[in-house]
Amino acid sequence: MKRYGWVIGLHPEKVNDYKELHATVWPGVLSMIKTCNIHNYSIFLRQLPNGEHLLFSYLEYAGNDFAMDMQKMAADPETQRWWAVCIPCQLPLENRLPGEWWADMEEVFHLW
Repeated sequence: MKRYGWVIGLHPEKVNDYKELHATVWPGVLSMIKTCNIHNYSIFLRQLPNGEHLLFSYLEYAGNDFAMDMQKMAADPETQRWWAVCIPCQLPLENRLPGEWWADMEEVFHLW
């Protein structure tokens, strides 16, 4: 199993929308996440005093080919519809690497 962490900004005016969306994630989206060998998936929100909002995403991947499973997820029509409502809420970090939407994070510690 491999653990992944990512971070992205959230438009301040979209915080409530994003929370509402994730309070009732569509069943087809949840099913696809599981089909793609993702477990223990969480998204955390950090609201900073300066008005900045950050999302931290954590998941555990138990498959054999992460890239292939992510392609499968990206090709799923229900997931595409879900992303179409979630992506406008997100604000990618200016210092993310080329090709990233959510900025990848390095795991530096884990206690099992």
